Amino acid sequence: MIDNNANAAAEDSVYQRYAAAAQEKEAALCCPVAYNTELLAAIPREILERDYGCGDPSCYVRNGETVLDLGSGGGKLCYILAQVVGQHGRVIGVDCNREMLGLARKYQQQVAYRLGFENVDFRYGLIQDLRLDLDLLGRELSQHPIRDPSAWLKLRHREERLRREQPMIADDSVDCVVSNCVLNLVRPQDRRQLFGEIFRVLKRGGRAAISDIVSDEDVPTSLQHDPELWSGCISGAFREDQFVEAFEEAGFHGIEIAKRQAVPWRTVDGIEFRSITVVAYKGKQGPCLERNQAVVYRGPFRKVEDDDGHIYMRGQRMAVCDKTFHLLLRPPYVGCFDGVEPREDIPLADARLFDCHRSKVRLPRETKGSDYHETTEEIGPCCGTDGACC
Repeated sequence: MIDNNANAAAEDSVYQRYAAAAQEKEAALCCPVAYNTELLAAIPREILERDYGCGDPSCYVRNGETVLDLGSGGGKLCYILAQVVGQHGRVIGVDCNREMLGLARKYQQQVAYRLGFENVDFRYGLIQDLRLDLDLLGRELSQHPIRDPSAWLKLRHREERLRREQPMIADDSVDCVVSNCVLNLVRPQDRRQLFGEIFRVLKRGGRAAISDIVSDEDVPTSLQHDPELWSGCISGAFREDQFVEAFEEAGFHGIEIAKRQAVPWRTVDGIEFRSITVVAYKGKQGPCLERNQAVVYRGPFRKVEDDDGHIYMRGQRMAVCDKTFHLLLRPPYVGCFDGVEPREDIPLADARLFDCHRSKVRLPRETKGSDYHETTEEIGPCCGTDGACC
């Protein structure tokens, strides 16, 4: 059962604690993180001193990309990302704490001058509701104050109009979503929506790189109702396995625990709390089409199973649809599979549906063709330019 009073107290404690932390450094909020010192040189000391996180997802971002930072706080990670994506990239930070936003926005021009370009934008909103721009909503409220229930009902309609016509973050608009120790601050009843929003805003082929605090056991209700522990990234922590499952339930694939803190950051009442970074990809949605393709799993395991139940036997040509074929040859699977293309290409327009509900071996003649009888000469040394290993 959801305790709304406890959740309200937790939300208020998060806001108040981070508002205070924007004004004066608090060492106990999150665990220490080592960043690339070269990327810190352009960032004002006040921001560096007001940074609170548990990981560094910037290493999963590429030059030229559009990146969204959820819970951007004082802006440190955004200003690091600004340098990683370069002047042709773009960084958007979203936070609902006005004090933290004020700190981040305070130095925008100064950082842009130091970098020689400006590519960072900070927006006021909830990370579980990335359609609603709270700055725009504030303007609506100033023009149409709420004085009675009728005005409140009209405000709800205005909210929906803003989400629909002027979304803060548009669908399929971001290459990478990052976050640093913020998802655990979101109320449990909003977390399914939160992961859905992360998925919604990503482009097909985009990815999420999320660092957060997780627990090894369920956090008991008594700890969840402690506002101090909640705002300190403790009692709102996801259980580790459920954190990973949340990405799968939202529709992601290629989900990987990229980093996991071996020694717990904190232990409370016997429960271990540690930092992990999860990277997950969007793009497995769509029709399954038969184009006579196959993949060969290289190992080291005898077999592996993907998130959709497909089994890949080591060393065997496993039949896959066109969509899965291309997914398995891209990150994060690069190096795990060899792709086997058919000798005669089947145009997508002519491809029939592929049955992805079962795993089967692809016979070589399916890709080569039943009437293939060609004989060729050797193409050169099979092991290297000098053929020494032969």
